Amino acid sequence: MRFKARSERDVHSHSERSRGPSLRELENYFARSLDFAFAPLGMTTGMSLIRVIEALLFSAQKPLSIHEITAAIKAAEGDLASETPNEFARVKNAEVAAALEQLKVEYIQQSRAFQLVEKAEGWQLATDPGFAKWVRELFPAPKPTRLSAPGLETLAIIAYRQPITRADVEAVRGVNIDGVLQTLMERGLVKIAGRAEIPGRPLLYETTEFFLDHFGLRNLDELPNAEELRRRYLPVAQPVVPTSRGDAGTPGSSAPATTNL
Repeated sequence: MRFKARSERDVHSHSERSRGPSLRELENYFARSLDFAFAPLGMTTGMSLIRVIEALLFSAQKPLSIHEITAAIKAAEGDLASETPNEFARVKNAEVAAALEQLKVEYIQQSRAFQLVEKAEGWQLATDPGFAKWVRELFPAPKPTRLSAPGLETLAIIAYRQPITRADVEAVRGVNIDGVLQTLMERGLVKIAGRAEIPGRPLLYETTEFFLDHFGLRNLDELPNAEELRRRYLPVAQPVVPTSRGDAGTPGSSAPATTNL
């Protein structure tokens, strides 16, 4: 029986195979396994638009609008270490908006302790309200005093009929609101919006961005029954009529109209 002699090349090849896979091969297989294992959760070892947006929201100190997120992504420089360009340099607002909605649903499906909420000024990560009593212990600041009934009534009138003058609010309430209005402004719920184009040019008042944020609204159209309540008739202040020297009363004074609701 004859045996074929092995060449030196055959011996070397056998020796390479006997050593098994290299460390580089093990690393590649492990990375591939990670990608496969986390793919159902949308978590891969590579970058994705949704993860980039998540990082921006996590790092931001304020809500971010879709335009701000898109601008930040486009402005990012490439990775100098690996010499790779910014793969999301041409991202569009529509793509960012779709990714935000996907991220919002993802958090809900995974029952996270935080959620992605859309506010008047943009999108922001926030703790789920169900965990409020524990999170509140980290911020032991004194609780703010609740608004009084007159304060809430005045705020409601301004919210539904803004911009509105102080005299028109008083015409609805039938009382002076100087003190209440000052309180609302100090709390950042109401601000001066300009002057009315009527005799005397009185100041106009409207709600603030903080008002929307405080009540969890994106815009004023989300006020309860906004369309119906805006159409309801409300009394307005009577126009200022200068009085003569012989008239009684204070010159230039006006009284609220007495028209019924």
